[in-house]
Amino acid sequence: MTISEKILAEHCGRKEVKPGEFIEAKIDLALGNDITAPLAVKEFYQIGGEKVFAPERVVFVLDHFTPNKDILSAENCKYLRQFARGQKINLFADGSVGIEHALLPEEGLIHPGDLIIGADSHTCTYGALGAFACGVGSTDLAAVMLTGELWFRIPETIKVIYSGKLQPWVCGKDLILYTLGKLGVDGANYCALEFSGEVIKNLPQNERFTICNMAVETGAKNGIIEPDEITFDYLKKLQITNYPSSVPPASLCEAKRGGLRRTGKLQTTNLKSDKDAVYKNIIEIDCSQIEPQVAYPPLPANVRPVTKTSNGVKLDQVVIGSCTNGWLEDLRIAAKILSGRKVHPGLRLIVIPATPRIYLQALKEGLIEVFLSAGAIVGPPTCGPCLGGHLGILAAGESCLSTTNRNFRGRMGHLESEVYLASPAVAAASAVLGRIAHPDEVTKI
Repeated sequence: MTISEKILAEHCGRKEVKPGEFIEAKIDLALGNDITAPLAVKEFYQIGGEKVFAPERVVFVLDHFTPNKDILSAENCKYLRQFARGQKINLFADGSVGIEHALLPEEGLIHPGDLIIGADSHTCTYGALGAFACGVGSTDLAAVMLTGELWFRIPETIKVIYSGKLQPWVCGKDLILYTLGKLGVDGANYCALEFSGEVIKNLPQNERFTICNMAVETGAKNGIIEPDEITFDYLKKLQITNYPSSVPPASLCEAKRGGLRRTGKLQTTNLKSDKDAVYKNIIEIDCSQIEPQVAYPPLPANVRPVTKTSNGVKLDQVVIGSCTNGWLEDLRIAAKILSGRKVHPGLRLIVIPATPRIYLQALKEGLIEVFLSAGAIVGPPTCGPCLGGHLGILAAGESCLSTTNRNFRGRMGHLESEVYLASPAVAAASAVLGRIAHPDEVTKI
């Protein structure tokens, strides 16, 4: 079996599963946010719910329209606060809130081998820690909150093997954009995308999160990377549990961060795909040929190398942040390029650290000072402009280059605005020059 099949088999109590089969599986963690959770709570009551199946396995993160942008968002958040307090479930709001898909790993709530559902399509981010994680609808979240279980159809797996040596400035965002260009937005419909190869093995954890985050843009059910030394080193640094250097313990583990506690069984038996696992397709990518990428509107798969972009594309706004690229390492790269430079006249640069801890560390390292000195606007941890929420809405005819994950028409504001997707390095360089630019254009000046 593949790693995805093994995790699903474990959670439905079977030794083996095959693609196409339907199962009912036990869920380790269920997530909702301030947009999707209110619908789930109403449905929870509609189907007779009184208590959630396990309070420590349900998490609400109020990160999309917060700080509250209007009366409706304020009412939604109030409704969820009341429900969370009554049910004694994990709630991240206000000063403790961060962008959900960066926050939950940081809080130690994601374990290798977990089966996780979230009422948000980018829940697939957690596959970077070796979990099977996927987005669901609000009614599915309601069912899980009541029963702790959900049905799945076992997906076929597409394996993507990355080899070669990365060029300067190329990172995980470029790899997944390039992959999107090859697969298209429906090239992996309801498939598990398994990312592997020497390049993946050497990628830092934050770039693995970025790659798995955008697996859903191919139509995939989930994205996943086999846990390894880098995975467990990341978890050890969070002080989640006493992981040895090579494999996790074969007992129950506890995640304790910020007063939270979740106990879950770690999958320790062979958390990797078998050598004779059957794949729907195997794609091999030579990364030495990849340069920084840019996705043109209106699709994330409309990708071209940055050197083949038109210098005529002038930008009104640049956004650095989101669950895709709001990690501390992303901010460091952007600050390196922006240090001693100014944002192009007439351009708005918005920087949003993904979590309070990332914000605080960026402050300690002087990154926030670099951004402010360059003329950027630094916002609180929130999804904000990514989904056209707030803190950066586009007007008609405006263009934005963003480190977010989607550039559909009207995604960030007016239907006649345009969004381009790129890495933090390309975003920072573009903010300086006022147009889409290769980082070398700025750093070699």
